[in-house]
Order: sequence, then C-alpha cells, then structure tokens
Amino acid sequence: MSSGTASTSRNEEYQSLVKDVFVTTKIQPTLPQITIPPSIGTPENVTTTIVDTSPRPHERSNLNKEIRKSNVILLVYSDHYSYERVALFWLPHFRSLGVNVPVVLCANKSDQNIKITTDQVVEDEMLPVMAEFKEIDSCIRTSAREHHNINEVFFLCQKAVTDPIAPLFDAKESTLKPACVSALQRIFYLCDRDQDGYLGDAEIHDFQTKCFGKPLSDLDLSNIKASIQRCSADSVADEGITQSGFILLNKLFAEKGRHETVWLILRTFHYTDSLSLQSSFLAPKFDVPTNSSAELSPAGYRFFVDLFLLHDKDNDGGLSPVELSALFAPTPGLPSQWLENDFPSCTVRNDAGYVTLQGWLAQWSMTTFTSHKTTLAYLAYLGFDSSTTSSSASTKAPTPTTSALTTTKPRKRPPRTSKRRRLPPVSRTVLQAFILGAPHSGKTSLLSTFLSPSRAAPSALSETYYAPSLSPRTAVNTVELPGGKQVTLILSEFPPSTASAVLDNREKLNEQCDILVYAYDSSDAASFGYIVAAREKYPHLDDLPALFVATKADRDRVMQDCETQPEAYTAGLGAQKPVHVSVAWGSVGELFVKVAEVGLDPSSAFLRAEGEEEDDGEGWMRWWVVGGVVCAVGAAVVGIWRRVSS
Repeated sequence: MSSGTASTSRNEEYQSLVKDVFVTTKIQPTLPQITIPPSIGTPENVTTTIVDTSPRPHERSNLNKEIRKSNVILLVYSDHYSYERVALFWLPHFRSLGVNVPVVLCANKSDQNIKITTDQVVEDEMLPVMAEFKEIDSCIRTSAREHHNINEVFFLCQKAVTDPIAPLFDAKESTLKPACVSALQRIFYLCDRDQDGYLGDAEIHDFQTKCFGKPLSDLDLSNIKASIQRCSADSVADEGITQSGFILLNKLFAEKGRHETVWLILRTFHYTDSLSLQSSFLAPKFDVPTNSSAELSPAGYRFFVDLFLLHDKDNDGGLSPVELSALFAPTPGLPSQWLENDFPSCTVRNDAGYVTLQGWLAQWSMTTFTSHKTTLAYLAYLGFDSSTTSSSASTKAPTPTTSALTTTKPRKRPPRTSKRRRLPPVSRTVLQAFILGAPHSGKTSLLSTFLSPSRAAPSALSETYYAPSLSPRTAVNTVELPGGKQVTLILSEFPPSTASAVLDNREKLNEQCDILVYAYDSSDAASFGYIVAAREKYPHLDDLPALFVATKADRDRVMQDCETQPEAYTAGLGAQKPVHVSVAWGSVGELFVKVAEVGLDPSSAFLRAEGEEEDDGEGWMRWWVVGGVVCAVGAAVVGIWRRVSS
C-alpha cells in the first residue's frame, strides 16, 4: 500500500512505475489499483498488488481499511513538512490501528535537492526515524521525474514481505536476533561435515552450491574471508571459517540490506518465516499399515553409524556426555522418550557408562519401533541426506528423511479358535517383549543381565540389595540368533502397580507386544500365583504368544501355592515348559535368544484356553498313527485268516 502526504507526489512514483517514464500531465489524486504479475519482481514469483491511498480527512476510513489489509506500507515524503508528518502522524497512526507490517520509507523528489547527497539524507533524516520506529524495514531516495530508483522502491516493498528484516536483525542493537543466530548455528553444524569447528574450503563450496546453485570462485572466497577478517581476525583460520565468522558474515549481509541472501540460506535448510523448521520437514507423511511396524532402512542405519563415529572424538567406543551434547546440538535435546527410559542406562554401555555403537543403534531401532515420528523429526534435525555419502553430494537433490525408514509386512494374528493357530514366521528385525510377574520375581535382574551379563549382580546377593520397581523399565539390545541373524529385542518390565494400565488396553497390547514373558521366582512359593491371577483377570492375554520363565534357578525350588504346579499348568495350556534361568549362570543369554525366536515364530507359543482342543496338527498326527496301526493289524489278521483257510 502506498501512503503519504498529498505533496509528496507518491502518485507520480506510481505512474512512473507503470508508464516507465515521468508523466507531465495532471494526475488524479488517487490512482486505481494495479497488479504486478509473478513473472515480474522477486525470485519468489509472488503476485504484487499496489493500492494508492488518499491522505484527505474525509477518506480516512477507507485509508484505515486499506492499511489493515496491507502486507507492507510504502510511506513517501518529499519536503520538511511531509518529513515531520512521518514521525508525528503517520507512524503513530499505523500503531494506533494495531498494524504490525513492515514500512518502507521513501524520500521522493531527490531531483529538487541536488545539493544534498543521499548519505546526508540517510544520516540526517532516515536513520533517526528508523531508530525510533522499528517497523521501518528499509529506506530509499527516489525521483519520479528522473525515474531514479522507481523500480527499486517497489522491489524493496516486495522484499519487505518475502524477505523481512525484522525476524533476523535488531536495528537498534545492530545484532542478529537470537532465533536467527540459533538457526545459523544449526546450519553451520550441518555444513561442518567433519565436525572440526571450521567450514573448510570444500565445505564452503558445497554450502554455496546447495544454497545458491552455483560454485564460488576462489577470488570470491578470498573476498568473503577478507570481509570477515576485517571485522574479526579470529573468525578465520587456516582451517577455514569459524562458527562466529559464519554468523558474522550473515550479520554483514543483513546490515548491508542483503537480507534476502540470509533468507535464501535459511529456506534452503527448511526454515519458515518464523524461523522454525517446516512442519512438513519434521513430520513428513509416512504411513505404517495396521499390524506392521517401522524400522530403520540400511540408509538409516548407515546415517546413525556415521553420526556415532563422527562424534566419538576419543575413539573409545562410547559417546561421553560432552560428545552426546555436541551431537544433539542442532536438536531440541534428547528425545523425551529417551529421558523417560533413563538413557543411556536402558541400552548397552561401556565400562565408563557411555553408550556404545551397539547400544546407540539399538536405541534408535527402539525409537523407530515405538515412535517413528520421533525418529523422522530427529533425522531432520540432524541433517539426514543419504546423497551426502558421495563426493558429489552437493549436486544431488536432498533425499527425504522417509528413505531412512521402512515398514514390515503386516503381522498376522487371527482370532482364537478351538484349534491351535499356525502362522508364518514374522519378518521383523525389531521385537518387543513385555515381562510380567510378581514383585521380587527377578524382572529387573533380567533386564540388567540383558544389557550387561558381565556386570549382573549374583542371584545370591539380590535378596540383600532388592529394591522394587515403581515404574515401567525398558532395556534394548541386539540378540544374535543361530545362523548369525541379528534381532533388536526390547524388553519392558511392568511392576504390578502399573501393569493394569497396560494390560487393560487390549488394542495397544496387541499392537506393541510381540511376546509375553511370564516370570516367577522358583524359590518363592507365592510367586506363580500372580501369573495365574493375571491370566484369569485378563483373558485377552491369550491372544499373544507367551513364554514362562522360572527365575533364580540357582536356589532351591519350592512348591508353588497353586492348585496346579507350573509344569502341569503350562502343559495344560499346550505351552512349553518353564525355562529355568539364573542371572548367576553364564547361560542366561540363551533365554533372550529363546524370546527372540518365539517372537519371530510365534505359532508354538500361543496358549490354549481351558477346555480348548489340543493342537490341530498333533491331533491329526495321532489319528494318522492310530489309523495306521489299525490298518496294519487288520491286514495282518486278514493275511493270517487266508493262510488258515487255505
């Protein structure tokens, strides 16, 4: 919208833009609206509508209406009176209307003041007003008669909307705003491929090509470094440009009115006008079919492996708190799910307590399995782009974060029938097992042993140091199966105080759980009764494959206070006998292999309800055997009878 005192000849500028020449004939006070098509103007190809307004009092209501509708205001003055009105009337009036749009300040009729230079006008007139009113985006001096800066003034208006300076730069403090600095720090991190704290020449060339689509000449690169060094000698070193130097360079762009360059950089890295990352970038469309799960693809695993190796600066095989902090610098911090699971104690660590590469990959596999949207968001934060694995990465289009994930085939779980269900093997590499059991049944010890068998507490000492779990706990690790196949196994422990919240939700239980592990203390007579009661209270647990585990097998086994002992109870369900284990035994790792095997091939682990017929396959086998025996006996009798008769 164009506004200003009547004497400013703002309509002369208007006509000069349209006609491309100065119009000497009398011009009407208010010119009609015109539209500039997308093909003319900014690189963003936006349509621009210019609305001329009248400053006359009786047209004030229409003026106010157009002000409220505008995206940018071109405020024109041409003499001392109209200049005084800028600060005394116009800008306060815009504020009184509650309008918060950029204002481009224009000093017109420069041809009538040839003795005054543009620098003087800027210093004496424009800068004082800009210092008082932060809504002024830019200023310019024009002449409609000489067609001086006419196209430029409307280009500034377009830029004020498409590339606003206000979110980037604080003119009063002459500094970049914190949100802009934070975004540029993240961009520097992503471009610093070797994480040495410098943008080397090769990294700068890649950055230039990615953002501007053309290489940077050696002379241009030298000039850029020289510009930075003139302001801060420490910001450029032999290794390259430091982070502070990179931010300083963008500050220079903003100060010199080249903030469209800063915006081009920000938008290349998916930032919005509010300097937040685009929601479509953080949460791209990625559908996981019913009964399927999300897993990392080979490209996703490779990305997280490279990320780990890049930040393990001391090559000790683990990420220390300092290294983790550096790795997650471009993100909001550790995912909330990790904090809830007390990372890194929920996965594999080295002797110093630092997460190892095995634990790091297992953690991300679990995150993808339980919340693939979290993984997609952090892939975006951390700069996933599978094309960067090649030397010509900068010339390739970025690969979407969804390519780092894949979905599994739907898991088949038909309704229970009177016959044992036979299902094809599960094609997954990530499985989740829920461990249920009474207090003191050894669930926590199993989780600890799963993560670090060498550091597991002996069973004989667990009585002394027992502390009941008050909240759910999770452990994740990889398990190697016979034949060399590796599976990521998630073990989740639910103490009795929180188990009901999980077991009541049948739909969520079937969706998240691959196998139930019923754990009981074989040396505690009251332990197995908890499992019996839980199965009676939640009959839908029989929808899931299950494995019974007798813990603390290194102690004397006692009779359970149940009508049916565990072995007879499991036999009545058609289940495998309880697996007897002890964390004090070196063979305890075989239990986790067994859990993974059952999760991958669950047919043999579905329980049979009371009164339910035996396994369909075994029943038919027995009938075939009996039939075969009867036929054989009959044939023998017939043969004997024929010999006797003859």
